[in-house]
Amino acid sequence: MKLADIAEQLGGLLEGDGDLEIRSVAGLKEAGSGDLSFLANPKYAAQVATTKASAVIVPLDWDREVACALVRCGNSDHAFAQAAELFYEPVPVPPAGVHPSAVVDESAQLGEGVSIGPNCTVEAGVVIGANTVLQANCVVAYKSVIGADCMLYPLVSVREFCRIGDRVIVHNGTVIGSDGFGYAVQVDGSRTKIPQIGIVVIEDDVEIGANVAIDRARFGKTRIGKGTKIDNLVQVAHNVVIGEHAVMCGQSGISGSTTVGARVIMAGQSGLAGHLEVGDGAIVGAQAGVMKDIPAKDFVIGSPAMSHMQTKKMIANMVTLPKLKEKVRQLEADVATLKRG
Repeated sequence: MKLADIAEQLGGLLEGDGDLEIRSVAGLKEAGSGDLSFLANPKYAAQVATTKASAVIVPLDWDREVACALVRCGNSDHAFAQAAELFYEPVPVPPAGVHPSAVVDESAQLGEGVSIGPNCTVEAGVVIGANTVLQANCVVAYKSVIGADCMLYPLVSVREFCRIGDRVIVHNGTVIGSDGFGYAVQVDGSRTKIPQIGIVVIEDDVEIGANVAIDRARFGKTRIGKGTKIDNLVQVAHNVVIGEHAVMCGQSGISGSTTVGARVIMAGQSGLAGHLEVGDGAIVGAQAGVMKDIPAKDFVIGSPAMSHMQTKKMIANMVTLPKLKEKVRQLEADVATLKRG
């Protein structure tokens, strides 16, 4: 594909040879002749000068001279995603219908164009909307509801009574509606199971990564808000409520009955204790351990998590502790010398 054609489709400003033939996309380090790369993070700006890519997508305000062709875009990250789609070979959509090896209860309601893959199980009372795809070995349990245009990749389990909206994507191995972690402690220290009789509600346009566990509510609903994106290996406990367009990065987790506002970002390996409130637009830094409520738009890091400015000051002070310790030791020695004198 000609670079000029790509720039036109991206709405970018071309600088360089528009007749360059672009065959693929790649990162700045990995790219070679015929590749299109991009710069989204200023941290990697120096690599633009050394990349072997034929062309690079850069921000509009790029001000360095380089040997390769450039495509200036308002959002280079988004533009590169669009460019990648031009070279992506889409996986064929499974055909509509029920695979012979699938087990579908006669009471289940399947919308027009639904595809049920090999070895799937669809139990009694299930409703599945139009054009939804269940790939191999998925299980949709009793009276669950899945909306239209959803994609469930292999080995996804949707437990009984759960509800999934439209255009939801769920990746391999995820379990929606497993029992919440609830036990009553007896006098002798043993624990007896507390029935988990609630459900999980996944709203429209949510994407859930691989091997995610979203627990059903003890009573009521565990809810994932519209447009929320959940990475791989994430735990969402019972009765958690997540607002619209939130982001949970890999290995993060939320304990029971915590409410997370809209557009909240939880970075990798961060964790929220139970029964907390996290305000809209808050950011929880990587590996942060949150023990108390977070106001809207706050940014917390550390464990226990605190405002990022406060934590940075504490870390800076910790770095100076060895020097301070040595200074105190010297002062003690000076005092002892004065006493002997």
